Amino acid sequence: MSAAVKYTLGRIGLFVVVVAALWPVDMDIFLKLILALLFSAAVSFFLLKGWRDEMAEEMAAAAERRRVEKERLRSALAGDDQADDATGDRAADEKG
Repeated sequence: MSAAVKYTLGRIGLFVVVVAALWPVDMDIFLKLILALLFSAAVSFFLLKGWRDEMAEEMAAAAERRRVEKERLRSALAGDDQADDATGDRAADEKG
């Protein structure tokens, strides 16, 4: 399971737990939801730190992969593709 899914489910789970804890309290439902949102966000900052860091690392790695692929595609479209260089090197080795 990806870190983003774990973190999202953790945040939702904390929110549900806090709403359930506030349910018996006599106050407006919208106020309960707002309080639950704020409290669960504050608690998740501490409890879900590991999953949040893991998710950030996965997102950074994905962004780096996209950047490298974008550079590779741009160079291929510009005509200075590294694959052409490697093919040329192999052809020269076979002839030489």
